[in-house]
Amino acid sequence: VVLGQGSQQSGVLSTHLHANGQLSEMIHVPGGGSKEPASKQVLEDNRCFIKMKGNETFKIAVKSMEEAAQEAAKANGVAMSDIDMFIPHQANMRILKAVSQRLGLGLEKLRINLDKFGNTSAASIPLALDEAVRGQRIQKGNLVLLAAFGAGLTWASALVRW
Repeated sequence: VVLGQGSQQSGVLSTHLHANGQLSEMIHVPGGGSKEPASKQVLEDNRCFIKMKGNETFKIAVKSMEEAAQEAAKANGVAMSDIDMFIPHQANMRILKAVSQRLGLGLEKLRINLDKFGNTSAASIPLALDEAVRGQRIQKGNLVLLAAFGAGLTWASALVRW
């Protein structure tokens, strides 16, 4: 919820959103939406759950999240070493490690809650961000980088000055 204009010292510095519908079947929910409405048959066929092509999705997720994170840093003239906290989508530990390694960010800069909640899909970044704030791991003035990857095929990043 946006309540008003933020201060010049803090706020969302930039957001970056991308999509490639040609790769939509890499990770998607085939049934239960407007294309294939929910029905008894959709439920019986388990078509209302996330479907993913694992190895292919891993490669694209790592590459896309890295590129989106780099895009946010470049757009704001900051180096990865300037990032205080990196909160990526909590898909799996292999992806988290690969993305952080490619960005040159140590795991100590990541907020990871995968072990606690598993892959919570679209809720993973808000959950991890909330935990970091409540745990006082994010302080006023910190640069927080968010990066996500998901169904449709979409990927995004945001850079926030806390």
